[in-house]
Amino acid sequence: MIALEVRSALSRDGEAMHAPEDGGDLIEFQRDHIYQGDCRAVLARLPAQSVDLIFADPPYNLQLQGALLRPNQTAVDAVDDAWDQFADFAAYDQFTREWLSACRHVLKDSGTLWVIGSYHNIYRVGSILQDLGYWILNDVVWIKTNPMPNFKGVRFTNAHETLLWCKKSKAQKRYTFNYHAMKMANDEKQMRSDWHIPLCTGSERLTADGAKLHATQKPEALLYRVILSSSKPGDVVLDPFFGTGTTGAVAKRLGRHFIGIEREAEYVQAAKARIAAVPAPLVADDAVLGAYRTRRSAPRIAFAALLENGLLLPGQTLYFDKRREKSAVVLADGSLRTPDGEQGSIHKIGARVGNTAACNGWEHWYYEDERGELLAIDTLRAAIRKQLETA
Repeated sequence: MIALEVRSALSRDGEAMHAPEDGGDLIEFQRDHIYQGDCRAVLARLPAQSVDLIFADPPYNLQLQGALLRPNQTAVDAVDDAWDQFADFAAYDQFTREWLSACRHVLKDSGTLWVIGSYHNIYRVGSILQDLGYWILNDVVWIKTNPMPNFKGVRFTNAHETLLWCKKSKAQKRYTFNYHAMKMANDEKQMRSDWHIPLCTGSERLTADGAKLHATQKPEALLYRVILSSSKPGDVVLDPFFGTGTTGAVAKRLGRHFIGIEREAEYVQAAKARIAAVPAPLVADDAVLGAYRTRRSAPRIAFAALLENGLLLPGQTLYFDKRREKSAVVLADGSLRTPDGEQGSIHKIGARVGNTAACNGWEHWYYEDERGELLAIDTLRAAIRKQLETA
C-alpha cells in the first residue's frame, strides 16, 4: 500500500508516496496500494483502461449551516470537514465533472462504476454522469436500519442513501454482474435494489481519541455487495475517495485487488493498518469467491469451431426440433443452408425456419448422434468449453 512523494515513478517498498498535482509523466501502476493526493491528479497519471471496477464515495457537499444540536443541546458529530466544503453548486459541479472524467480514463471498456450520495448531491452527480456518457444500470437504495434521528423534528428522518451503478457507455455490451451470487446471497431470490444495511457502528467504526476517525465511514456489508456483484476474483477495484479503506479491506477479503486514492495522511495511515489486518481468502478459488460461470461469462465459441474440432461434418443435417420436420445442411464455413437454398448463420436460419424475429440457434438446432438420438448442438459447444478449461 502506498501514500505518495512528488516524483514521476513510485517505489515498490510498500510505503506511501505523494502523487504530483501538476501533470507530468505516468506514475507506475501498482495494485494493492494507496496513492496519497488529489484523485483528479492521480487518476490522470495512471494508465488508461487499467481498472475493472470503481467505487466512489465523494464529498456530499452537505451545506451545513451552523452546529447541529440534539434536544439536550449537545452537539452532533456531523460532517464539517474541509474536504466536504465547496463555495457553491458551480464549484461542486466542476469538481464532480473533473473526477468523473478522470475515472473514465482509467476504467476499462468492460468496467462499471458505482457512486454513492445523499439527496444533497446525488441528483447533480447523476446528471453529470449522463452528460459524460456513462449509462446508468441501476439506482440502489441503501436503507439504513439504524439512521440518525432528525433532532429538530422539522422534516422526515433521512434514512437512506442512493448508489448509482453505471457502465461506461450506452453501447457497452460486456460488464460483470454476478447475478447468481447475488441471488444466492438473498436466499435464492433475485437481489432487489433496496438494500437494508445498518450504519457502520461498534468495533467496525474506526476511532481516534474516542471520536470517529472518519465522519462518513461506510459499512463493510455495503461494499461486500458492491464488489461481489460487479467484479471477478483478481479484478482491480479502485476507490478515488479511499478514506479509511473500507473498499480495500473488503476487496482483499474477496480476493480482489484494490487501488486507493486519498488526500488526507491521517486516513491513509489508518487504512494501511486496517487492511494489513485483513486475512486473505483461505481458498483462492473462483467459485469460493463468488464467480459463477454462466453462458454470458463463458468463452465465446463460434459455430464453425464444431467443424474445426470434427464434432460436426460439412454436409451433415441439423434438425430445427425433435420432430425432424424442418432441417438444414451444415456448410464448411459454419453457415446453414435450407432445402430451398437460403443460407446464413445458425441464428438467422433458425429464425427463418421457426418464423420468429430472433432465435438462439444453439438451443434450437439438433444433430443426430451415433445412436440415432437428437441432441442440441449446445452440448457440443459445452464439450469444447470443457476442453479449453482443462487445457
